Amino acid sequence: MSVVVTFALNTTFNFAIALLVAKFLGPAEYGRFALATAIAVFINTALFDWIRLSATRFYSQRTRDEQPQVRATLDLVFGLVALGLGVVALVVILSGIELQLTSSLLALAVAVGVANGLFDYHTALVRSRFLDKVYGRLILAKNVAALVFTAGGAWWFQSAKVALLGICLCVAAALVASREALIDPGATPAKAERPEARAFMAYGLPIVIAGVIYQTIPLLNRSIVAAQWGFAETGQFALAYDMGVRLVAAIGSTLDVLLFQLAVKTDELHGRERAKEQIGRNMGLVFAIVAPTCVGFWLILPSFEALFVPAQYRGPFGAYLTLMLPGLFAYAFMQYGVNPIFQINRRTGPIIVASVVAALANLGFVALTPRGEGAAALAAGQAIAVVAGLLALVALAALERPKWPAARDILATLAATAAMAALLAPLRGAAPGVLVMLAQIAGGVAVCGAFFAVFDVGGLRTLAAERLRLRAARA
Repeated sequence: MSVVVTFALNTTFNFAIALLVAKFLGPAEYGRFALATAIAVFINTALFDWIRLSATRFYSQRTRDEQPQVRATLDLVFGLVALGLGVVALVVILSGIELQLTSSLLALAVAVGVANGLFDYHTALVRSRFLDKVYGRLILAKNVAALVFTAGGAWWFQSAKVALLGICLCVAAALVASREALIDPGATPAKAERPEARAFMAYGLPIVIAGVIYQTIPLLNRSIVAAQWGFAETGQFALAYDMGVRLVAAIGSTLDVLLFQLAVKTDELHGRERAKEQIGRNMGLVFAIVAPTCVGFWLILPSFEALFVPAQYRGPFGAYLTLMLPGLFAYAFMQYGVNPIFQINRRTGPIIVASVVAALANLGFVALTPRGEGAAALAAGQAIAVVAGLLALVALAALERPKWPAARDILATLAATAAMAALLAPLRGAAPGVLVMLAQIAGGVAVCGAFFAVFDVGGLRTLAAERLRLRAARA
């Protein structure tokens, strides 16, 4: 339950902070902030995500106790990569190469990339040991600090630079607050091993390369919008994507906490076939959560926009996000539903192929779309590209002979989503407001919850009944 509470708090804080930063900076300055954070995400994905992934797959309480070289190697390679990145960034800044961002914004983008990579790495270590309280403390401390440093800095200074600096400060505050739980006393740099590093790279780099390719899609499109229509339109375009991706990432990362670590533990204790069965159940659960959430977000979008989106972003926000939602669903289902098929087999190379399909689809769409069509065409093309990547990944996954989710679970989810949409669609045309949005949310949860209970989607009803029996027996 603590992980679910953490998810709810994290999602709420992420939305609130992003909207506050956008409001306080205004479209033009937020456009600069958004471009810098896109670069930071690219850096994090390209250079540090393989370390986080390796921590998730290879680090556990058992390895902490019996194999300190695992943590020692992870720490050392993170430090070396960060050092190398700093040197490269300094050379680029001093070279005088003309870029879209100023040298100070570029330097802050690099710092944010490192900071976010460090935070994600440490949360992966905590999750791998199932330390729910420490994980919750990290998330809460980071978000509270972000309200002060990131949102507060944007409000006081109306500066993208200060907001970026605030991201770095909130990561530092969170890690310092939980420093004792994050340290492995026996994992000294001297215990790091090259074979371990090579194993981590072989596992994580294909996923990272795929992630980098996927990140080029929004980064390229955002850069095109900046060049064609200016930073103000970039801010409009970026806020819609940032809100959408925060939603699916918050859901996906929480499901990852609950589900992928369970599959890894099953693999460790019961073997690969049982782990594949768990991955199949996990995939059904990811679909059951992500699909209704994306459709539900579209249903509440008019009220959400009227209540929470700053006035200067309204209109374009809803239009862009509506076009992007299919791609956001596809991205979440790929990352947290289909990718684990390859991760559990430690054969992650095919993930790259799917990302190349997505990137080529986006490039083709960009090349063929007349510039007069506006940024909305880029938003639609971005979604189509990611959906193409998902289809390619599912086809490649079939070659792994995985355990797919039960057809009943998929059909029940589709039926629940359709019923929810049919019931709540009339409210989408009502005057936006708090009561309308709350009625939509309550109705959506009730409809989907009823379907999931009746059809026992993912075995959730069975699991809940079993836990209730155990509690009754203990009482």
